Amino acid sequence: MAPPTDGAIETATDTKTPDLVLTPPDPVPVVAPEKAVGLVPVDDSTRTQLQTRVETFIDDLIAQDVNSPEFGKRVDAISAMGQKEIRDAAGQSNRFLDRPTRAMDQETGVGKDLAELRRTVEDLDPGRRGNLTAPRKIFGIIPFGNKMRNYFDGYKSSQTHIASILKSLTGGKDELLMDNAAIDVERANLWTAMGRLEQMIMLSKTMDEKLEDKANELDHTDPAKAKAIRETALFYVRQRTQDLLTQMAVTVQGYLALDLVKKNNVELVKGVDRASTTTVSALRTAVTVAQALTNQRLVLEQITALNTTTAGIIDSTGKLLKSQTAQIHEQAAASTIPLETLQRAFQNIYDTMDAIDTFKLKALDSMKTTVTALGNEVEKSKGYIARAEGQSQGGKSGGGEMFKLEAL
Repeated sequence: MAPPTDGAIETATDTKTPDLVLTPPDPVPVVAPEKAVGLVPVDDSTRTQLQTRVETFIDDLIAQDVNSPEFGKRVDAISAMGQKEIRDAAGQSNRFLDRPTRAMDQETGVGKDLAELRRTVEDLDPGRRGNLTAPRKIFGIIPFGNKMRNYFDGYKSSQTHIASILKSLTGGKDELLMDNAAIDVERANLWTAMGRLEQMIMLSKTMDEKLEDKANELDHTDPAKAKAIRETALFYVRQRTQDLLTQMAVTVQGYLALDLVKKNNVELVKGVDRASTTTVSALRTAVTVAQALTNQRLVLEQITALNTTTAGIIDSTGKLLKSQTAQIHEQAAASTIPLETLQRAFQNIYDTMDAIDTFKLKALDSMKTTVTALGNEVEKSKGYIARAEGQSQGGKSGGGEMFKLEAL
């Protein structure tokens, strides 16, 4: 009979946990022997065959003399009833449980790697380093080194260690998956063992009822035989029933324990996956943000310094403009040429004009004398001019031909 896929016997824990939440299964409940009966169903055909076998065995037992060896052999068979099934179930329950338990130990395997990764990530958390942009100082006084550079140097040096941890976690994850595959096989074997125990419990209980009925019948016909049956056969049947129920409870608890180990392994696999992706990505994001914020802070400091320089330039320009504007207005209000120079220039002009006026007055007498002399000379020249004109007219009338002195 194949075991149930979801489990006819299972813990109350739901393995579908929300993202980024690791939920451990509930502890394995203690199974009372009387509650272990009927957990594994027995089909009707098998039940009928077992009842027939019990009836045949009891009829054969009652037919024997209680003092005969054959009766003792039947009682011994009852005493040994179910021993093979109990041994098989006990071996299945105890053989596999310690290996997955070691996988959950924090000192070894996946637990150790997860703890080591957590310590490494916490050491690299930039939020735990304070202000990375502040200068590093010896004794809090002497500037020394750069906290941001030291942090990123530590982050780079830790990458190899983180990669080693992630590789080890991947190996641990593979082991957990193989453990779960082996657990599935073991649970199938336990389910088969519980099925055989269930058959033996049903057989022993049926035998208990039949023997008690036979003993009650023999009380009226053969009280000694009835007494012998109660003290031997019925006693051993009930003893074996108790042993079978106890082993059934232990086996059921082992089956649930394997289910618990499997679910714990599934949660550990989720943890490994998230540690390999979410945790490392969160660390890288934090480092990237810290670096970006540091760059922004440096840019902001440069912008602040630039703004300070610009403000200084504007302030000095304003002061220069203020003083120069005052000088310009003062210069504009003042004369371009000194007043004394202008006064001397105008005085020179006035002196020149006065000299010209004096010259004109003196030149009038001189010019009058010159005009009179020129008039006299003109009158004298009139006779000379008339004579010269007469000579010129005589030459033009041809008188020269009459007084021409030349050879014929």
